[in-house]
Amino acid sequence: METVNRKVRYQIYPSAKQRSKLEAMLVLHQRLYNCALEHRIGAYEKDKTSIGFKDQCKELTELRKQFPEYAELNAQSEQVTLKRLDRAYQNFFDRVKKGEKAGFPRFKSRERFKGWGYKSHGDGWRFFAGERGINGYLRLSDVGHLQVRGRPRKDDISRNRPLGEPKTMEIIHKNGKWFTSITFKRPIPRRLSGDKILGIDWGTGKFLTIVDSFGNQAEIANPRLLKKVDQDLRQAQKRLSRKKRGSQNRKKAKERVVRLHEKLANKRQDHLHKASASLVRVSRHIATEKLNIKNMTANGGARKTGLNRSILDSSPGDFFQKLRYKAEDAGIQWSEIPTRKVKPSQTCACCGVQEKKDLSIRVHDCLSCGFKADRDVNAALVVINYALTGIAYSGEKVTGQELALGVESGVAWMLKHETPTIPEHVR
Repeated sequence: METVNRKVRYQIYPSAKQRSKLEAMLVLHQRLYNCALEHRIGAYEKDKTSIGFKDQCKELTELRKQFPEYAELNAQSEQVTLKRLDRAYQNFFDRVKKGEKAGFPRFKSRERFKGWGYKSHGDGWRFFAGERGINGYLRLSDVGHLQVRGRPRKDDISRNRPLGEPKTMEIIHKNGKWFTSITFKRPIPRRLSGDKILGIDWGTGKFLTIVDSFGNQAEIANPRLLKKVDQDLRQAQKRLSRKKRGSQNRKKAKERVVRLHEKLANKRQDHLHKASASLVRVSRHIATEKLNIKNMTANGGARKTGLNRSILDSSPGDFFQKLRYKAEDAGIQWSEIPTRKVKPSQTCACCGVQEKKDLSIRVHDCLSCGFKADRDVNAALVVINYALTGIAYSGEKVTGQELALGVESGVAWMLKHETPTIPEHVR
């Protein structure tokens, strides 16, 4: 059976003694990261010598002999920390080759260093899950047994689905709390899904506009989560900026800001998971347009600040990543159409004529064929047409009533072409 790697996060509840030990281990890994970075920089400045991951792993053996505190740490976890630095260097060189902003690896302060990892189950750690993966405990070398609480998401794992084999693990310190993120290798039981073919258009006014293969349309509202807490965040950040650095009052004000951001992030993740799971349950084929979020929010300056904030608040990149892996788990066909070529927002779903429209124009009214529909509905129709036939338009008109109620025969109007096959470019 096909397998897949999936992460499950649990919160750790250490005792006071265990918390002290975890904090000491975190500091040691932070120092190891910074020392390794300083070693690489110094070697290049002095002798123009490039030190790699393998070289630093060899030197790690000598480090463990000289410093007992590092000898007490798990050797593989120290290698994982060195590997993170190596990955930071590789990403830096990749950005240089692409001509992007380089972003040289930085030294990590205590607050910016979030945790460390382990390579394989049984080497420095063991996880013992409760029934169906709910709660359990973690045995960590030199720390002891740690109580953990959490569960796989209901939309990510069925009641009878095995949790899988634990492979790797990370210890994370965030906002004063401790977490463990465990990667499980588990089988993919292809579950029964729905019978609909969905064309999806994402936006900021409406989070999603959906048209299915039976001619029905639906939408998922944009919760605008940032707008709901924006005033509280502004006030909390103003209070923080007025506090004296190093004071207890500044520490309390910072904790207030952190709690607001954490609450916002949790609500956003909950919304994205529920929305993606609801679509997977009813579909057998999902078609979307390919979005480049980085380019969408890169330019525009002050005049586009509000739009950029709305785009990032709705997290389209994270949403479609979740939707894609859940579709793959369910064995659902996934199609991404080339946005720059097809231009769903500018193309008529009936005749294929392309015409530029400002964002303020919310109704598609084609002067060539007379087709009229909501702008987002038209874009979703273009997406589903192109995904199924390789052609952005259908040559057929439908009224708003047909879109709402569906064709009486139960066959989608956009499927009146020959029986469609999935084109190679969207497989």
